[in-house]
Amino acid sequence: MKTFSAKAHEVQRDWFVIDGTDLVLGRLASACAHRLRGKHKTIYTPHCDTGDYIVVINADKIKVTGAKDTGKLYHSHSGYPGGISTTTFSKMQDKFPGRALEKAVKGMLPKNRLGSALYRNLHVYTGTEHPHEAQKPKKIEL
Repeated sequence: MKTFSAKAHEVQRDWFVIDGTDLVLGRLASACAHRLRGKHKTIYTPHCDTGDYIVVINADKIKVTGAKDTGKLYHSHSGYPGGISTTTFSKMQDKFPGRALEKAVKGMLPKNRLGSALYRNLHVYTGTEHPHEAQKPKKIEL
């Protein structure tokens, strides 16, 4: 019995669309990261990009449970002394809808060149319209 290792040219990638309306942030991010990584396929290989393309629509309607609406904090630093800025989930959703999902998915991917390549396969949009209709994405219900 030999171990199977997928090659980049052998991988069949599909396009999927997920409607984020009333979905919980962490569960949606986990499902997206799982599909981006390709762990749902039998040809999964840890060092190869075997994942699919994911399009998330209605990212502005994603929810969080409990008091995380005001208690979940996002930090960023300018690089200067005292340059830290903090924002809550609700403020981030108001100002940059979908960025919370992008940060959550990026945190679940590998921290190397493969993770950067996988992250580019995620497309997040606030409304119901997206420019990937030509790829005929399949709808996923979570």
